[in-house]
Amino acid sequence: MCCNSSKDTQQTLKMNPVPMILSMFLILLLHRAVAQAQHHPPFHSPAPAPAPAPVPVSQPIAPLFTSNPIPAALSPGFQVGEQQQHRKGSHNKTVVISVAVATGAVGAVILTLLCFWICHTKRPSKSNKKNQSLHISDTVEKGLIGMKTIGMKGCAPIIDYKQIEKSTNNFDESNILGEGGFGCVYKAHLDDNLVVAVKKLHCQTQNAEREFENEVQLLSKIQHPNIIPLLACSINGDTRFIVYQLMQNGSLEAHLHGSTRGSALTWNMRMKIALDTARGLEYLHEHCHPPVIHRDMKSSNILLDANFNAKLSDFGLAITDGSQSKKNIKLSGTLGYVAPEYLLDGKLTDKSDVYAFGVVLLELLLGRKPVEKLAPAQCQSIVTWAMPALTDRSKLRNIVDPVIKDTMDVKHLYQVAAVAVLCVQPEPSYRPLITDVLHSLVPLVPIHLGGTLRSH
Repeated sequence: MCCNSSKDTQQTLKMNPVPMILSMFLILLLHRAVAQAQHHPPFHSPAPAPAPAPVPVSQPIAPLFTSNPIPAALSPGFQVGEQQQHRKGSHNKTVVISVAVATGAVGAVILTLLCFWICHTKRPSKSNKKNQSLHISDTVEKGLIGMKTIGMKGCAPIIDYKQIEKSTNNFDESNILGEGGFGCVYKAHLDDNLVVAVKKLHCQTQNAEREFENEVQLLSKIQHPNIIPLLACSINGDTRFIVYQLMQNGSLEAHLHGSTRGSALTWNMRMKIALDTARGLEYLHEHCHPPVIHRDMKSSNILLDANFNAKLSDFGLAITDGSQSKKNIKLSGTLGYVAPEYLLDGKLTDKSDVYAFGVVLLELLLGRKPVEKLAPAQCQSIVTWAMPALTDRSKLRNIVDPVIKDTMDVKHLYQVAAVAVLCVQPEPSYRPLITDVLHSLVPLVPIHLGGTLRSH
């Protein structure tokens, strides 16, 4: 997890090492050419010998070489100078040819690498495509440009409180989208007719402030299609604000347990929501360093956009340490979703999120709340109620949500029930990794919804 910083230049060099490679090749080849020239230095003719002293005419001229007779062709004088000139010219020609060949080779290598670099930079890599898909939409970015940014909090921009106040119509009740433990979520109308969601947190307590800091720190570094994007934050006295992408279809909880009782969610849509949620969790568990445990996985924290794409939200309780104990972390969570080992012993791992995911999967399958009241002082969890029928195929179809009953392939029903049973096992080691859950769900979702299931 990381954010953009002043190290963009270093990142660019790491992403595009070709200029450095070109320089290294140029230096290497030129060095070899120079070394070759030094190994065979050009021929230098010896300094002319001093002229012999004049002798009297009466005396014979002594021969220069008296040991052996020298053929006329190699006699001193014109013939020797001609040979030296020939050797000198031949060697100089060799050096010139060597330098020309080396220069041509350098040019060819540079031209080839330059062409490769241009093609490489023009064609977006897979990682670039992936990163582009993880970023918020251009529409959202365009809307934020019109907002007054007054600073940065880590990787998250801080916007002017007056902009928040104005965009929510002074926090009018008609703009309330939902309520949480520390405040409300409002619909806000920004510039360019962009609508976002603003969470208003009353941070009079240390816990509320800690959750705000934690959520901003994590979400400002995380970018994934199935995790809610954090756009900005704001501070006014003891009140904190977090600006998110607006999710037009609200929460999964509102669809399953609200007035419509899940009527808008078909079997395929429910499986898509389960798959999207698993992908978001897998990113937190397997692709964040250090791994992130959400710690508050539940249907109310799974939000749906206009196309019913699911995104995880509310990271106030999330932690980045995979092994915590009751001594160093406060017991938190929602009744019905908390794993038994965390509730009893304070042991928290990624398998705690897997348990909560299993409960959400049962909600999608059965249409029941995680905890049902049997009497004023008596409750029953969906896990306890459903487990006998989940493991008995003759009874399973009787407890399926009536809205989707008999609308799916029965084999797919059995498979989803089996995955849910494994996820809610009391013993954490018996639960699968979220990656295994993801691989089990992909074949059950149609291709056009993000899976691999082909329609017949």
